Amino acid sequence: MALNKKQQKQIEAAKNKITRLRGLLTAAKNQPDDPQEIPKLEKQIADLNAEIERIRNE
Repeated sequence: MALNKKQQKQIEAAKNKITRLRGLLTAAKNQPDDPQEIPKLEKQIADLNAEIERIRNE
């Protein structure tokens, strides 16, 4: 199914957030100041991936 412009924009925004969060996750793994930060970032990335899949399946 073809995505409309709104869906494409939502997916692009989510991908940009994932890219930013992956950078933060890498930094958090290199310097683990807060042990709860790594799982929180991983959950946010997983949530965004789920959101992308939900948008694609609409």
